[in-house]
Amino acid sequence: MAQGARRTLGQVGGVVGLAVAVALFLSMAAVRHGFFDLKVYYGALTWWVHDGGEIYDYLKPGTQYGFTYPPFAALVMLPMAYLPWSAAIVVSVLASVTTTALLIWWLVDPIARRAGWTRWYTLAVALCLVAAFEPMRETVNFGQVNTLLLFLVAVDLLRLLPAGNRWAGAGIGLATAIKLTPGIFIVYLLVTGRWRAALTASGTAAAVTLLAGALFPDASREFWTEALWNTGRVGELAFVSNQSLRGVVARLDPEHPNTLAWLLLVLGTLALWAWRSRAAVAAGDEATGLALTGAVMCLVSPVTWVHHLVWLLPALILLVDNAMAAPAEGRRRRVLLAAAFVGYVLLISRTVWAWEKDFSGFDGFLGSNAYVWISLALLAFLPVRHWLTGSGSAVEAAGVPQLDQPDGRAPAGQRHRVGRPLTVR
Repeated sequence: MAQGARRTLGQVGGVVGLAVAVALFLSMAAVRHGFFDLKVYYGALTWWVHDGGEIYDYLKPGTQYGFTYPPFAALVMLPMAYLPWSAAIVVSVLASVTTTALLIWWLVDPIARRAGWTRWYTLAVALCLVAAFEPMRETVNFGQVNTLLLFLVAVDLLRLLPAGNRWAGAGIGLATAIKLTPGIFIVYLLVTGRWRAALTASGTAAAVTLLAGALFPDASREFWTEALWNTGRVGELAFVSNQSLRGVVARLDPEHPNTLAWLLLVLGTLALWAWRSRAAVAAGDEATGLALTGAVMCLVSPVTWVHHLVWLLPALILLVDNAMAAPAEGRRRRVLLAAAFVGYVLLISRTVWAWEKDFSGFDGFLGSNAYVWISLALLAFLPVRHWLTGSGSAVEAAGVPQLDQPDGRAPAGQRHRVGRPLTVR
């Protein structure tokens, strides 16, 4: 058998073995939520379309959970009301899998090409690992929309904006109109000086919101005047699944969480994010801008359930990218790979749930907020890939913190891309 055929056969066997291992892991570790959130959407839409009720008046029987998204989200999901329940599940799973596969391909394929890895094999391995990722499996098991929103934002930041497309920003606008939290990416565009894209995003969000308002005036009025401000509809802030800064503060004193302390933490976090994001864009590293903004969104949102942390996926992948760009025997590569490994293992482990019933004490403070610490670490220390353009001046001038000190050497094959040596930081 030829060497190439043996290699392909070995890779196929490796992927099959990894897929089986992940399936066994999921059979033991994954919690079956029975598409709980999808049932809320489906029930609310059915109540609205077929039973003549108001969509924001609906509560899933036996719970306080109702439809919490803006009216444009209801418009997007409206076809679900005309599908059988089983078909709604299929559509939800296929949408999550497809958008995730495209996003992972956009992020992983450049690493494979630079490292000389087989591209299909790299994607297959990445998808298996992502399947075990707790926020991803929670997104699928709940029937959530997280990957769709991440995909819409990534289309703008990874595909349209670098190409100078005049529609850059439209995806962010649509994501913001579906769920308000991606609106921080409009702020990201403003902070980094992309005024046209920010205007496109804002205009798109406003246009589709007005469209939903014209089609559904009663529902729109109820959402913007009542449902949006009813925080009891989303759950308990101190619940361990809330891995945001607000959740950290709430778990310190569930009865009387300190709002001022939370606001000060948010302001400091946003300042760090703005500084780092500007450095990333100055270095031409839009993917890192996406990753930093996804991390800060999870931190500053009042409620960030574990399934929302799919926004940390780009940052973990970029840690690997930075590691593979570093010298093979250097300390920097080891540190970055170790950081990616530790972050990934913690985010598949259900660590925080060990403190679900009792998050008191020092161990409870550390353990119940484990995913918050990962988000903070990624925001503060994810390296900016200034070696993409061969210029480190912008990052050096900004003094951006890194996970390790530079080796002072460029990776193999990168030293003469622009006619002079590069410095990898």
